[in-house]
Amino acid sequence: PGLRIGANAREAGEDIAVGDILLQPGQRIGPADLGRLASVGLKSVTVLPRLRVALFSTGNEVRDPGQPLEPGQVFDSNRQTLRGLLERAGARVTDLGILPDDHDRLETALSAARDIADLILTSGGVSAGDHDIVRQVLERRGEILFWRLAVKPGRPLALGRFDDTPVIGLPGNPAAAVMMFHVAALPLIRVLEGGSLPRPLAVPVVLDFAHRKKPERIEYVRVRVAMDAQGQLRAEKF
Repeated sequence: PGLRIGANAREAGEDIAVGDILLQPGQRIGPADLGRLASVGLKSVTVLPRLRVALFSTGNEVRDPGQPLEPGQVFDSNRQTLRGLLERAGARVTDLGILPDDHDRLETALSAARDIADLILTSGGVSAGDHDIVRQVLERRGEILFWRLAVKPGRPLALGRFDDTPVIGLPGNPAAAVMMFHVAALPLIRVLEGGSLPRPLAVPVVLDFAHRKKPERIEYVRVRVAMDAQGQLRAEKF
C-alpha cells in the first residue's frame, strides 16, 4: 500500500550514460573509482606501474636509530620520514641507508640506484660546504638543473640527473626536507608516474602573528590551525 508504479527506481544510464568518461588520463584510482569501474562491469583496467624511488641519507655524522651515538652525531630521522611520505604517495621505495661523505662510495651507490629506480631521492649533502658531495658528484657524472632556491626553509635544494636518472637532493634540516618534499619532490613524482600536478588546498585563515620576510624570497611558515570561539579559523605560528 502507498507504492506507485516506478517509485524507488532509477532509469538506465541515470548515473553513467553511454559515452561518459569514467576516469581522466593520469588520474589516481581511489576506492570510489573502483566502485564506478565495477558498476559498468569492468573487471580490470590498464594502469601505469608504481614509481620506483631509491632513497638514502648522507653524512658521516648520521647514524641509524638503535646505534650508539658519538659526540657530534645525530640519528637519521629524515630517511624514516621521507620513506613514509614516499609510500603514502604510492611509490615503491628502495632504502639504501646512510652513505658517508665519500665521493667514490656515493658514486657507486648512485650507479646502483640508477639501475633499479626511476627517481633518486637524497637527504643532505647539497649545501655549499666541502662535505656536501651529492652536488659535487652530480656535477661530475650528470647535470644540475637548479640548485639553491629563494625559499625558506629549503634553500639548498638540488634537482639534477645522474646519467639519465633524475635526482632530487633535499636539505638535511628535517623541517626543510619535509617542506621541500611537498613543494618539489611530490609534483615531480606525480609527473613521472604519468599523473598531473597536485594543486595545494587554499584555506582562508586569520593570522595570530605578524611575519616579516625578504621581498624576493618565498617563505613557507608552519602554523597550527584551530577554530576560535567565533567560529573563525586562526593560524598560530608553530
